[in-house]
Amino acid sequence: MKTFNNLFFVVTMFFVTSVAFSQGTITGTVVDADSGPLPGASVVVKGTTNGTSTDFNGKFSLNVNSASGKLEISYVGYDTKTVSFQVNGTKDLGTITLTSNNSLDEVVIVGSGIIDLAEDRKTPIAATTIKKREIQERAVGNVELPEIIKFTPSVFVSRQTGFGDGRLLVRGFDDTNTAVLLNGQPINAQEDGRVFWSNWAGMADIANAVQVQRGLGASKLAISSVGGTVNIVMKAAEKKKGGSIRFLTGNDSYFKGTAEYNTGVNEKGWAFSVLIDHWQAHRKWARGTFGQGQNYFFAAGYKPNDRHSFNFLITGAPQYHGNKWSQNVQTTLDDPKFNQHWGFTEGLSGGQYRNNIDSERRNFYHKPVMNINWDWTISEKSELSTVLYASWGRGGGTGPRGSRIRTDDGQLDYFAIEQSNAAIGNGGFDNATSGYIRRASMNNHAWYGIVSNFNHEVNENFSFNVGTDLRYYVGDHFRQVANLYGLTAWQEDGQSYTTEYNPDPWAALFNFADEGDRLDYDYSETITYQGLFAQGEYATDKFSAFFQGAISNQSYQREGRFAGDLGKSDKLSKVGYNLKAGLGYEFAKDHKIYFNTGYYSRQPYLDNVFTNIRRSNEFVQPEVDNEEITGFEAGYQFEVDGVFRAVFNFYHTDWDNRVLLSGGTLISGGVETNINIFDRGVRQVHRGVELELDARPTDWLDLRGFVSAGSWEFKGTSNRQIYNDDTNVLISSIEGVNRDGVKITTAPQFTAGLTAKARIIKGLSIDANAKHYGNHYTNDRDFDGTPQTRNFPTLDSFELVDFGLTYNFTIGDNKLTFRGNVFNVFDKRGIQDTDVFGSFPITGRTFNTSLRYNF
Repeated sequence: MKTFNNLFFVVTMFFVTSVAFSQGTITGTVVDADSGPLPGASVVVKGTTNGTSTDFNGKFSLNVNSASGKLEISYVGYDTKTVSFQVNGTKDLGTITLTSNNSLDEVVIVGSGIIDLAEDRKTPIAATTIKKREIQERAVGNVELPEIIKFTPSVFVSRQTGFGDGRLLVRGFDDTNTAVLLNGQPINAQEDGRVFWSNWAGMADIANAVQVQRGLGASKLAISSVGGTVNIVMKAAEKKKGGSIRFLTGNDSYFKGTAEYNTGVNEKGWAFSVLIDHWQAHRKWARGTFGQGQNYFFAAGYKPNDRHSFNFLITGAPQYHGNKWSQNVQTTLDDPKFNQHWGFTEGLSGGQYRNNIDSERRNFYHKPVMNINWDWTISEKSELSTVLYASWGRGGGTGPRGSRIRTDDGQLDYFAIEQSNAAIGNGGFDNATSGYIRRASMNNHAWYGIVSNFNHEVNENFSFNVGTDLRYYVGDHFRQVANLYGLTAWQEDGQSYTTEYNPDPWAALFNFADEGDRLDYDYSETITYQGLFAQGEYATDKFSAFFQGAISNQSYQREGRFAGDLGKSDKLSKVGYNLKAGLGYEFAKDHKIYFNTGYYSRQPYLDNVFTNIRRSNEFVQPEVDNEEITGFEAGYQFEVDGVFRAVFNFYHTDWDNRVLLSGGTLISGGVETNINIFDRGVRQVHRGVELELDARPTDWLDLRGFVSAGSWEFKGTSNRQIYNDDTNVLISSIEGVNRDGVKITTAPQFTAGLTAKARIIKGLSIDANAKHYGNHYTNDRDFDGTPQTRNFPTLDSFELVDFGLTYNFTIGDNKLTFRGNVFNVFDKRGIQDTDVFGSFPITGRTFNTSLRYNF
């Protein structure tokens, strides 16, 4: 009996132990809906240390010691997913799909201390992040990089009809007042703050992420950030070995081919990456908007040990394309594709050319960019990040000089122009009453800089960083002859010009006019900048607070070489600064509120400092003062475990003492005079609200909606000075111009949008994006010296819908991805925008398709 009892006890304990410690085995496959299996994903029983990782095919097998519970499945760059299980034996959970999140930790390989991202600060800001996969899906080929952030509150992207001619506006502020940073390097033009997206045509292929920060943002630099900051995170030398080949086609004979390869990190810590591509099209959508270009990228990374990391890269995107400017409203409405600047250039048929096209308005540019990043981990609490950068721009834009001859349908008649020029011979005219040539306005520059940031964690709650931002810029501006069209020479201002300079981005690198062969104007600008910045942040689990400060000195100097050999101007220096502070508080689980405020004293742009930037060394009198920007914003964030997120923002930006620079023609007594107009002491106030909603109701559906409503208008009075563009003489001065209540005309003041992405079956997903634009006021284009003192009509509201489809399938261990996009699905027509260059139509329906092979 005793033996039986002992045996019963042993068997019972074995059975209990088996039940307690080996209830069963759970299997499954972890995938990304678009890219397939996720090897190395973590699978852990919630509340325990019992876990495993997925294999190369995303599969896992895990023994569990309870009959029910929850698994936490995580992967870098994806939202953690919790899955319930009940098991008795073996349980297959099937395919578990993870969703990519907005974290940038996995894409910032080097320079993370320089790139000011929202993730790096605990106190919230209004920010939206687009990662590499979405960039490669949507910002491809005949779509520029700004297009990927257009489905964002208070963001307007004007899709101009030429390649790279689009404009980006945030909260009503254009790109001259929205800072754009490339790996922490400012790329807004030093003279006027503009961003020429055609110069960065290759960014979509080499960007790991783009983050748009609306309002005060997270940047520590003393940059020109009034509307917001756009951070473009460029790829570095990749850690993973592999490459890809992609072919893309689109409407109007668009074609693009791209190839890239990454060596991965070798045993000595070196990694290399290279990318090249070529694209071309006979037009983007409107007539005469042809284009062609290339993109090249090379990066070398070196990590000798755990404390130091280096990365060198050089990239450039030489391109040329035809522009579409100066169409009036009625012409745009009658024929949105009409373009007055182009014509056929060869192939005689019936006394006219009928083959090949060119445009008197051609943009051509090549801007190689090089930088070296160094990340130094000094200790567990201290690190230093530094980037040394340089860029060299060569190229410009062409335009007419002389008398055009057109065909009956409004195109340039190049055959008739050449016949007329041949009859003239050597020219011999100063007033351009006969004959015709194409000139090129050149902008050649060299830009060097260094940004360095030291970060130190004092303790688990407090950290600070300090840094420096140094820049040196020299820009040469002049005009040269691009095409004589049969003339032996062009004579102007007593000088004869006989040499043609090809308006091509590769030729422009080294072949441009010497000083003695430049016409109309020739001058240089030198801008130096020295800045210091600092930030401190205190954060606990519930509360966070930060303070930022920056001070900078900027100097301007001009050298005139054309009008009487003006020589160098005096050097003018301006000191600017900014102060920012903010608070964040999580008053309940997943409920957070924040408040940020800031003040900028911003130096004026160089173009606003001189009375005539092309022909005069004289400073505007009285001297132009700093602009003053005061902003504050408040917000509320709510999130439920990656299933639902709501963000509400309120903002108020008061921009005072700004200068508006414009030009035009003054008609008096039947005489036309070209003029420069300085509006000084202008004040405008931008305020509004933004609501963002994100929802993932199921594993296969992502939804996002937003509404933004603004009230942007001028306040108070301002003064106006009008100068003769040729003689630099002050024509008139108007004081006390009342602009109070006049609406800002830069962008739609009301937008609303909805985006959806659905994963249909394994590897197949579709997405759709819709956006409504309203309350967009037209621009003042009278150009008669009369200030804008009244409200103008609004443009008709409109809606745009885009559609996309992605299908991934495998070939052995490699992946093939098909992507198709249709933009403006319903072919909406009308006017989307007006500015000093004319009215711009809503670009009609366009499309592209691509096939990418990853290996």
